[in-house]
Amino acid sequence: MKRIGLGVFEVGGPQVGGTISWNHPRSRGREFLDLAHWVEMAQLLDRAGFDFLFFAGGPFTYPAVGGEISDALVQAGMGSGIDATHFVPSMAAATERLGFVLTSVTGANHPLFTVRTFQTLDHLTGGRIGWNIVTGSSQDTHAAMMGHREMVPHDTRYAIAREYVELALRYWEGSWEEGGLVLDAEKGVFADPAKLHRVVHEGEHYRSSGWLTSPPGPQGSPTLFQAGTSEAGREFAARYAECVFVQGSTPERTAANVADIRRRAAAHGRDPQAVKLFVGVTVVTAATEEEARRQRAEFDALQTDELAAAYYAGNTGVDLLSLDPDGTLHQLAERGSPAVGQLGVSNIERFLGPDAPTVRQVLDQLKGRGTRGFPFTGSGEQVAAQLEELVDATDLDGIMVEPVFDIASLEDVVEFVLPHLRERGRLEPAAGATMRERMVGGGARLAPTHPGAGMRPGG
Repeated sequence: MKRIGLGVFEVGGPQVGGTISWNHPRSRGREFLDLAHWVEMAQLLDRAGFDFLFFAGGPFTYPAVGGEISDALVQAGMGSGIDATHFVPSMAAATERLGFVLTSVTGANHPLFTVRTFQTLDHLTGGRIGWNIVTGSSQDTHAAMMGHREMVPHDTRYAIAREYVELALRYWEGSWEEGGLVLDAEKGVFADPAKLHRVVHEGEHYRSSGWLTSPPGPQGSPTLFQAGTSEAGREFAARYAECVFVQGSTPERTAANVADIRRRAAAHGRDPQAVKLFVGVTVVTAATEEEARRQRAEFDALQTDELAAAYYAGNTGVDLLSLDPDGTLHQLAERGSPAVGQLGVSNIERFLGPDAPTVRQVLDQLKGRGTRGFPFTGSGEQVAAQLEELVDATDLDGIMVEPVFDIASLEDVVEFVLPHLRERGRLEPAAGATMRERMVGGGARLAPTHPGAGMRPGG
């Protein structure tokens, strides 16, 4: 019986998932600027046995549509947030086992900034840090903010990401040999210079030559996450990622993506079962099914077509309200839309195919779901059974809970759902001191079959 890994999806903002909920009486999303709020959340998850707290969004989010700030999104507090990187040391100090995953966008700066940040956090968390590697979304507005004339095409962004990740891995894995940090006070030797190596990289997108003089953290490289299930995204994940956040549309499509990523990982010489795959789930649960459905109805009542369309446009560049509501998203290709295939690809592809929904049906789904994964509503026992069924049907390794009402939703999951999963043997504690050991298995360092392991001195 497969263990179900547990994560929580957050953004460092008042709400998650392209939906509005901060103004509901149960939500404490208005506290998102208060560090104590995040520490309290982390402690709740740590006590309950969650594996990690995952922050999407990177250092900033951008509520824009067509290059312009969206009044509707600003008013609703959608796309607003602060940089979760700075929460982590406080949360780590207040917890014992919980891991923390931070999103950092490739191409936004030189890889050495990412190297330094995650190496520091690996030390400060005792090896409980992960990097969610993304090539970005809302690329047109992001490009303008960064002073670029146009967004980088989708597949080019993945080519840049490959070089970005490989250079980061060269510094994390190739700078120090084992035993390089000596700390011999009697001899006055801090480190062995012979075991510290220059990294040299001359690539198409980046150049670097130098030494990483701070010693490696407990994991060497952070645990590597990746989000995105486009063709290029799946290939990238199969080569580099240790944990993958896949798009949850239907169980059948999710199962196909899981199988495809595992197949590709095997083709790269990696153990396909060592790549752990997660999907987002929105859980509304209570002591009774009736109470859970009442809360779900209250949440749904807060959503509108305008908000759903604006958020989707900010992520994908597609304005649903400008399309024929009785047609499908295939009309984008007929119009020659420049957005297709360039940004938010996974969130466009989920609505394509032979059984593609109409635009009206897409809007109806997005209103209560946004960019969230699978919705589950019911008593704790009902939801636990649904989660088991999903994991078994798709070969997923775990779920990321996308809270509806902030901490209150997480407390509901802990109180009503987890006891049933625990009784069924699905939440056996994972062994190990570091995030990699608990999430992937094996040792604290990258597996020998991972391409980063070949970058070590003598590798």
